[in-house]
Amino acid sequence: MTTTTLPARTTSVQLRVTQPRVLLSEWTKFKSLRSTIYTLLTAVVLTIGIGALFSGVSASQYHTFSPVDKAHFSPITTSLNGMIFAQLAIGVLGVLMISGEYSTGMIRSSLTAVPKRLPVLWAKLAVFAAGVFATMLVTSFVSFFVGQALLSSHHLNVALSAPGAVRSVVGAAAYLTVAGMIGMAVGALLRNTAAGISTFAAAFFVIPPLTGLLPSSWSSHFAQYLPSNAGEVMFGVTDGLARPLSPWTGFSVLIGYAVVLIGFAAWRLRRVDA
Repeated sequence: MTTTTLPARTTSVQLRVTQPRVLLSEWTKFKSLRSTIYTLLTAVVLTIGIGALFSGVSASQYHTFSPVDKAHFSPITTSLNGMIFAQLAIGVLGVLMISGEYSTGMIRSSLTAVPKRLPVLWAKLAVFAAGVFATMLVTSFVSFFVGQALLSSHHLNVALSAPGAVRSVVGAAAYLTVAGMIGMAVGALLRNTAAGISTFAAAFFVIPPLTGLLPSSWSSHFAQYLPSNAGEVMFGVTDGLARPLSPWTGFSVLIGYAVVLIGFAAWRLRRVDA
């Protein structure tokens, strides 16, 4: 009797590194980190809470405003003022998205799994932008409606259909998203959490107020082009700028900063070892 032995069948599964798979990996890391949840929650609370505070105080003190202040009063901007403070939390989250992996050494594992490197950066940017924009868009609408409800007690409120309202509400969320992406680019360039956060805070919170100490003949030529001053005009914040940019021009300038910094971050990621 002859026994025929069949060769064992082996199944070789070849897993290729693709952008969707890298994207899924980065999404898993993004949603599983406690720092992501805490930082986004902080941004939500700051946006709604401070917006409500500004709206409530403005409503109760409106009768004491000077004619000039009344003429420049914007119920839309007042309800969205919390975005100015929330941008620090979003910027910190952006820096941590990349610098956190450098500090723990996890970036080496990520780049070993994805030898081309750049797909990791693109995936991080996409996941961050989607997560932050979706969260802050809902937050922006809530802040707007809460603020208008508080202002309505003195008939200072406006409807969402008012000119510039939708653009301001959506633009505020878009501004925070792009600002956070700038934070990511800074984190990728410096590869250090403390340095990245300090640089972001200086660019968005320290330098803009200091321009007010300069002669107006100097600051009026460049202050409006600083990242925060350019982006915040999307929801009506001008901070006394002599020559504020139009909303879409200012937002384009902010995007320009992000594109340039991301370009440098991509170059360094490709050229310099982690």
